[in-house]
Amino acid sequence: MIFDYRFRNYNFRILIYVLLLSVLGILVVGSASGQDRAVFTKQIVGVVVALAVCLVVSLIDYHRYFRFNTLIYAVCVGMLAAVLLVGRTSNGATRWLRIGNVQIQPSEFVKIGLIIVLSCFLARNQERINKPAIVGAAALMCIVPVAMVYMQPNLSTTIVIIFTLLCIIFVAGLSYRWILGAMAVGIPLAGISLYLALLDLVPFLKKYQAERILAKIFHNSTQYADLNRQQDNSIMAIGSGQLRGKGLFNNTLSSVKNGNFLSEEQTDFIFAVIGEEMGFIGCVAVVFLYALLIYECIWIASRAKDTSGRLIASGVAALLAFQSFANIAVATGIFPNTGLPLPFISSGLSSLLSMFIGVGIVLNIGLQRKSTNQ
Repeated sequence: MIFDYRFRNYNFRILIYVLLLSVLGILVVGSASGQDRAVFTKQIVGVVVALAVCLVVSLIDYHRYFRFNTLIYAVCVGMLAAVLLVGRTSNGATRWLRIGNVQIQPSEFVKIGLIIVLSCFLARNQERINKPAIVGAAALMCIVPVAMVYMQPNLSTTIVIIFTLLCIIFVAGLSYRWILGAMAVGIPLAGISLYLALLDLVPFLKKYQAERILAKIFHNSTQYADLNRQQDNSIMAIGSGQLRGKGLFNNTLSSVKNGNFLSEEQTDFIFAVIGEEMGFIGCVAVVFLYALLIYECIWIASRAKDTSGRLIASGVAALLAFQSFANIAVATGIFPNTGLPLPFISSGLSSLLSMFIGVGIVLNIGLQRKSTNQ
């Protein structure tokens, strides 16, 4: 019940970090869109609505979600099935559903749904976490929605979900024997897969996905020059901002937003716009805000009153950490070119709303943290 909460434990620091990132996102998206009023207004409305939802979710006891665990899982799978059957296709990928005048990307909400479902399952089976039957059941539970996301195709989101779920399983207490065993099998398989990718014989990778990975490994090869062009332009844009940047809403023709150097500067390469317009100082500030936000999520996880709360907060922390790192890594040329939004900053209402929901749940976990650590 709401009245049982200790509101002095409400973590306003998380809200401040999220709001700072979101306001920055409004400004940068507005600048990247060429000051398109529609895009600018949409981002503002998205932040306001998502913040309201976050505040409401933060007052709902997270244990209530466990009563609807099966329903949450069914909705996740159902939405992904609907995407594959009647979803909207763009640039060769089918990832969106149109409901009336609203377009959503279900995989963004599935991230949060699976964090809840898996955390509940592992909390209920904590004493048997290393039993083959429990590990197998957890894997089977996750593999269905993960495979459906991959089939869209959406390899980048698939990797983010897998990483997040693995972090939850690790925090739940999975034995190192399982971890080392998985590494012993996974690392050689990864090497074999890369070799087969050279021969275009990787059955679980689309040709363009394999080419993007190879383009990063063999970056200097002229064979992959076209595939590396966007990342090279992104790196040059970030470097051109130097220390202080060129300023928000600048209209120089040589900028990434006006020179047609990047195709997704509002979403996948939004960090390039930040680097160009806000410089090194702006980039460091963004990374620092993410670090503070993730630290607060981990801090709440460490003080959660039960295992389920600890796992959910850890899962949200892992999701925020990996997705923000992956987006920045693509923009700076560390990772192969792939499409992932930068949490709270990139244009995209589904990503914005899902991340705010995740933060809202973490805030509620913080409200109910252990009395001995108040």
